[in-house]
Amino acid sequence: MSTIPTVSLNNGAHIPQLGFGVWQVPDAEATAAVRTAIEAGYRSVDTAAIYENEAGTGQALAEALAGGVRREDLYITTKLWNSGTADWTGEQGRDAVLRAFDSSLDKLGLDYLDLYLIHWPRPMHGSYLNVWKAFEQLLADGRVKSVGVSNFGPEQLTRLLEESSVVPVLNQVELHPHFPQRQLRAFHAQHGIATEAWSPLGQGKGLLTEPALVKIAEKHGRTVAQVVLRWHLQSGVIAIPKSVTPSRIKENLDVTGFELDAEDFAAIAAVETGVRLGPDPQDFDWN
Repeated sequence: MSTIPTVSLNNGAHIPQLGFGVWQVPDAEATAAVRTAIEAGYRSVDTAAIYENEAGTGQALAEALAGGVRREDLYITTKLWNSGTADWTGEQGRDAVLRAFDSSLDKLGLDYLDLYLIHWPRPMHGSYLNVWKAFEQLLADGRVKSVGVSNFGPEQLTRLLEESSVVPVLNQVELHPHFPQRQLRAFHAQHGIATEAWSPLGQGKGLLTEPALVKIAEKHGRTVAQVVLRWHLQSGVIAIPKSVTPSRIKENLDVTGFELDAEDFAAIAAVETGVRLGPDPQDFDWN
């Protein structure tokens, strides 16, 4: 087992602070990638219905469980996709959410999920609160241990806080040194919502060649990716890096043997650009 720390969520559950993401991993490759990750020591795996690799991920989970890994030591996350959510209201909407959950659970081959997320808020439709009500039912029924959201902003989070009885345990958003989401992280901290980063390494688009980060990596005898992941951990952020390369899968997990200092943090803060790599959730309406 790895020495990755855990983050305590607002419902008392704990999530590994470093997980394995499978975005853009084809289903045919997901089994080998997740198998390698679990063998390396990852215990948290993050997928989504829209990734179309829940079945391949589930095969690797089945192999791990058959090989002696305990289900309670795994933390499995998937996400509800947008299709239909603009009209998901009332009983019909609730039933659609429950069917989508059933489909994901079946593909993953599990009896329950550790975390289920609304993938995008689609705020222009305003139906995410109705979707959240179905999530509350899944939680009450014990079919999922925790529920959260992805790509939500303060306005949507505030509405959930004011109009529902369950506070999301976390919000998974684009976050990396180029786009550190300082204001949103402060909002999360104020309301007991954990922050989870997708594309924590900035998708390799310029971040890993930043001269300031290269210098920090040389200082610690580490790779730039390890420095960035260490920055996430010391910032209290949950990170889910993705890779299909076995050596990088293992390298990304090896981030607990060094500490960034105040000088390092200042240098990392200076590379902020404020530029997103993904879409703005407030405008994103892909179905």
